[in-house]
Amino acid sequence: MNLIDIKGVGDKTLSLLNKLNIYDIEDLYEYYPYRYEVLKRSNINTLNQDDRVVIDGYLEENAKIFRYGKKNRMTFRFNTGSNLLNVVIFNRGFLKDKLTIGTNITIIGKYDKLHNTIIASDIRFSSLGDTTKIEPIYHETSGITSKKLNEYIINTFPYIENTSYIPEYLENKYNFLDRKTSIMELHNVTSTSNYKKALSRLKFEEFFEFMYKMNYLKNESKNRIGLERHINKEEVDKLINSLPFQLTTDQLKSIDEIYNDLISKNRMNRLLQGDVGSGKTIVSFIALYINYLSNYQGALMAPTEILANQHYINIKKIFKDYNINIELITGSTKQKDKKRIYEELETGKIDIIVGTVALIQEKIKYKNLGLVITDEQHRFGVLQRKELKNKGITPDILYMSATPIPRTYALTLYGDMDVSSIKSMPKGRIPVETSLYKMKDIKEVLTRMLNELKQNHQIYVISPLIEGEDELNIEELNENLHKAFKNYNIGILHGRMDNLEKDKVMTEFKENKIQILISTTVIEVGVDVENASMIVIFDAHKFGLSQLHQLRGRVGRSSIKSYCILVSDEEKERLNILTTTTDGYKISEEDFKLRGSGDLLGIRQSGDMSFKLVDIKKDYNILLLAKEEVEYSIKNNLITKELQSKLTQVDNLD
Repeated sequence: MNLIDIKGVGDKTLSLLNKLNIYDIEDLYEYYPYRYEVLKRSNINTLNQDDRVVIDGYLEENAKIFRYGKKNRMTFRFNTGSNLLNVVIFNRGFLKDKLTIGTNITIIGKYDKLHNTIIASDIRFSSLGDTTKIEPIYHETSGITSKKLNEYIINTFPYIENTSYIPEYLENKYNFLDRKTSIMELHNVTSTSNYKKALSRLKFEEFFEFMYKMNYLKNESKNRIGLERHINKEEVDKLINSLPFQLTTDQLKSIDEIYNDLISKNRMNRLLQGDVGSGKTIVSFIALYINYLSNYQGALMAPTEILANQHYINIKKIFKDYNINIELITGSTKQKDKKRIYEELETGKIDIIVGTVALIQEKIKYKNLGLVITDEQHRFGVLQRKELKNKGITPDILYMSATPIPRTYALTLYGDMDVSSIKSMPKGRIPVETSLYKMKDIKEVLTRMLNELKQNHQIYVISPLIEGEDELNIEELNENLHKAFKNYNIGILHGRMDNLEKDKVMTEFKENKIQILISTTVIEVGVDVENASMIVIFDAHKFGLSQLHQLRGRVGRSSIKSYCILVSDEEKERLNILTTTTDGYKISEEDFKLRGSGDLLGIRQSGDMSFKLVDIKKDYNILLLAKEEVEYSIKNNLITKELQSKLTQVDNLD
């Protein structure tokens, strides 16, 4: 059965679901709420100033609307049966025609006791009464609400397969609810007790499946036969000594580890993790050179065209005096050039190819691909690995990540991989100076921005990604900054722009055609704009420390003194950590302590290994339990056929 067959899902809805990475029925019913709204009628007489209020009643008068620019404010009188209250709600003018005298509604918001007013955040066109409602809240996209998502998900309930990936002895040992009941409970909570049982079961199952895959991959990696290589180590040392800068001890150690992997009899499966600006890229270039010396082709994959272009320019500089044929292929490459590149890859004329995920598309055939490096794609997805395997290619793999994570978690999450870490920073790198400001001090922030602009420097301005409202938030910033900086060009970047639009904006910023770039976190992994000397992050408390550190890494990419300004009225103690250290490893430790895995779940597995419910930090004990039970189950041949089948049929791992 297809998504389009689910009641209520038409072509338009299907397109919106696809935006949320929902492509089949399983994706839909496994699209879990990220929080719940508990609606219980408030007693208005017991509330204090600014308390949350949930109350129902009816309108005493028709709603009035006041407009100012693109915004609006709506007000009306509201009768709860025992109290008359004023209600104010912003930017919901489209509800005015529904809000007429006598209409029964439920108001959710903040109680302004001093003015006998509710500052509403939501209006429901139904009466709550004395019942308590628990409503699931999902990550949304423009055009589809949590309420609608929940309706579609509930319509999938008859089609949920009650397959268990947990062995029966564990189902009994921990008295788990069955899988189907657990999934339904998370979308339609019947009681707190059942919800906890359902969550416990599904979290354990998710970790159990994950740890089984890690165990499988670890065993496979031990047995994978590597490519036969003959490498002249002196040539590698000669390249390192010819570089116009000195490599750090950690960089040299990582190169040795990669070299030893490549000359070993086993296939390399290594993660190179390092802090922002620690010099992972040059290590990857040297890895490609080692691979080249053994007469194999190398491929370097980047997540965006503009980053691929940057790598191509830099690697050409490094090897300008070497007889190495290096090419670039992206979606923007002209068709005639693509055709030539396809031919030269197949004949072996190209030694190193740089590009996006286009490097593993069906049309491309390699003569002898020996090494694939993926930059900022924390895991090379099982489906991508499958693409290479289907070509009959089993190259060595090196992944690069600028999201360093604590060793304890790395050993568990990357249990199937060897890990190289770069902790020391290259000499001469000037640390980014970080300051924390409150909104009331915004004039001082604007003054500091102007000082940088007067020096012909450029600035990033970051808006928090609010579900369904990121463009609106950026739009407000855009209006305000245009008023403050009339003589400078301002650009906008957000996640709903297509790749060509994003690359165009980033290129204009890199070329200094744009002086201020307002963006969501899509620039977290981006190009080096050496002239960018400042990043200003609004509502900084809405980001994890590691994510803020990644964003901070967009500046300080040259010898220019650079600054990171955090603007927030909340969580001063947590945010102050960033003003005292630039060590990404220390920051990630603090992030785990304070927030759980949070945005660090950027390390989520590609393909079928995505975490949907679990939080590595908060649920770490469950992870360790699942690890222990997986090892016992494998040892005693108790793994279910369903899980074995899912591993081999869905992932087709090598």
